[in-house]
Amino acid sequence: MAEKGGRLGGAGSACELPVTFDLAAAWKPKKIEVEPADEENPLAEALADLTEQGTVRMACEIDAKPAGNIGFLRVWRGDASDRDDPGAVLKAFTADDPETKKATYTRVEAGGLPAAEVEYTVYSELLEEEKRQRAFAVSTPDGPVVVHLGGMDTAEHTAMLPAYELAKRSLKLG
Repeated sequence: MAEKGGRLGGAGSACELPVTFDLAAAWKPKKIEVEPADEENPLAEALADLTEQGTVRMACEIDAKPAGNIGFLRVWRGDASDRDDPGAVLKAFTADDPETKKATYTRVEAGGLPAAEVEYTVYSELLEEEKRQRAFAVSTPDGPVVVHLGGMDTAEHTAMLPAYELAKRSLKLG
């Protein structure tokens, strides 16, 4: 179990979100702000593409390096719509990554809220191997939220799972 190091998502936190959850000790959150895609500015367009996946946009990146791991917990947000089903949001999220393989979707709870979770692999060209990924999604009145755990490789992913589980277990509507 990961040691609690603070709470993220509320007013005044590094990343204000429609949910709050506990952070693992020493993990450092940073708000992600990207200019809208602009055909006149190829760099802005490329950055916007990197921070959008499926129906959600990256809102916060929580760095594990200060805790001794190589990876991030990333929080993605979507707009409120009638397609906020957590399972559908996760399917769109994984479908937007052409490297996604072996995806397994389950219904779970995140802090007592109905949620969906996916475990899958992606191929790392750098490591020339598949690596595990995991994400869960919840619906909020302000739109869906996806919390994703990657990692440099499967060993790092596994080492960071307690921080992911802490976030999932402690999640509450904002």
